[in-house]
Amino acid sequence: MKSLLFFLLIINFAVAAMAQEAKIDSSKYQRMVTFTAQQDHDNMMQQLGIKALRPGPSGNESDANHANYDESLANPCPQLPDLLTTKNGKKVTTADVWWKQRRPEIAEDMEREVYGRLPKNIPTVKWTVEITDREYVGFTPVIAKQLIGHVDNSEYPLIHVDIKMMLVVPTNVKGPVPVLMMFGWPAFPSPAQPSPDDMEKLNAAFKEMMIKNDPNMKAIFDRYPAYMPVTRLAGPNFFAPKPESEFSPTEQLLAAGWGYVTIDPNSIQADNGAGITRGIIGLVNKGQPRKPDDWGALRAWAWGAARGLDYLETDSLVDAKKVGIEGVSRYGKAALVTLAFEPRFSVGLIGSSGKGGATLHRRVFGEAVESLTGGEYYWMAGNYMKYGASAASFGSITGCDLPVDSHELIALCAPRFTFISYGIPEKGDAKWLDQQGSYMATIAAGSVFKLLGKKDLGVSNDYLTEKMPPVNSGLLDGELAWRQHDGGHTDAPNFKYFIPWASKFLKYEKTPIRR
Repeated sequence: MKSLLFFLLIINFAVAAMAQEAKIDSSKYQRMVTFTAQQDHDNMMQQLGIKALRPGPSGNESDANHANYDESLANPCPQLPDLLTTKNGKKVTTADVWWKQRRPEIAEDMEREVYGRLPKNIPTVKWTVEITDREYVGFTPVIAKQLIGHVDNSEYPLIHVDIKMMLVVPTNVKGPVPVLMMFGWPAFPSPAQPSPDDMEKLNAAFKEMMIKNDPNMKAIFDRYPAYMPVTRLAGPNFFAPKPESEFSPTEQLLAAGWGYVTIDPNSIQADNGAGITRGIIGLVNKGQPRKPDDWGALRAWAWGAARGLDYLETDSLVDAKKVGIEGVSRYGKAALVTLAFEPRFSVGLIGSSGKGGATLHRRVFGEAVESLTGGEYYWMAGNYMKYGASAASFGSITGCDLPVDSHELIALCAPRFTFISYGIPEKGDAKWLDQQGSYMATIAAGSVFKLLGKKDLGVSNDYLTEKMPPVNSGLLDGELAWRQHDGGHTDAPNFKYFIPWASKFLKYEKTPIRR
């Protein structure tokens, strides 16, 4: 019955949305292009003059075209672009040269060739607090706010973009508090429940509505007079709380005096190629296909996170100078891109991000450049597809021809606090992700952290000789951190290390409110 009520509400919202769209005279606007993912992919190949792409490797090691997992073959071009040498050959020896010359050079190449540029005409976002709820998460009292960020679509009303976000902040500590923004599905953690009297009224009204809609329902309710279609959800168990070792990441954050935000990346930009003429990318392009240096989904998700931070800067419960970004897998890629390009985020937890994230592009181990120029092309700028080309007007080039690599993406995060997290293949954090390639990139990026007066991993910056530390023995003494846990494709096991590490560098100490 609860699902039926929810369904009826969804229908009402859908009808209202269709009624709104019916008021729009679509003939006044450029017609939206509707491509399949393959058609969009083909369109970008044509724009770039690419005749053929190398196929990406299979993740199944028994297939003939399986990915390379031989470390002796993994580094066809081991020399990385030098972080501390400008394009005109000048050595970068001061922070001033880094900020004014070298960093802008790297950012320009990253935008043009890898992730795409932010358009100049992105419309504004207006945030609305839809619901404010006082809840308990375990023993922690919280305020939960459901937020919608409506993107101004007055220039092209055929596309709607409403960013979905949930803010949860503990109320048993003195605020404002640091907050970790996480890419994921926003939901109330423990919605407040109606009192028994209110629940009885709800059930009476619901039964009446059901009978009015279908008179046959009366006979069913008469047979089960004590049945209540709408029931209370399970509340927090104050008598038998679970042990601290079983706390979820969000429970750990709240217990440590942090708040958290979940932001829905799909409400910003769809996670597929067919949606590239919709979402925020489609809205800005007025429903037309991308150009080669336009932003891809990773950059769009990062833009949406930055707009979420715009809201957090207005909320008195949040210490907006201490907001972090987190994600795992493709959202780990997005979290790293966010931290690199949005300087207002102070800390990042980058989980199992693989190629397009922390792993070196020019490494040939597991996930390949050709994986991202094929099925996941829409994550990246169109120009990135060039590096998977086997036949094109410009010839055949590979990841070795990229002017930048992921060590430079990590370096763009400096001097802010950057925690690179991985699990182990035996538990599902597949070799495909190339943990070694991420470690090499993190090692190399450390030289910029040190230039800016921060600590890196505490070892040399020789990425070709340094060995990954044993599992569960992270390098956490500096503003740049690395830890490989013994779990799978998640960063959850690292939260108990990330939270105290981030709190130390953010100089945050939980202060309980005495009641």
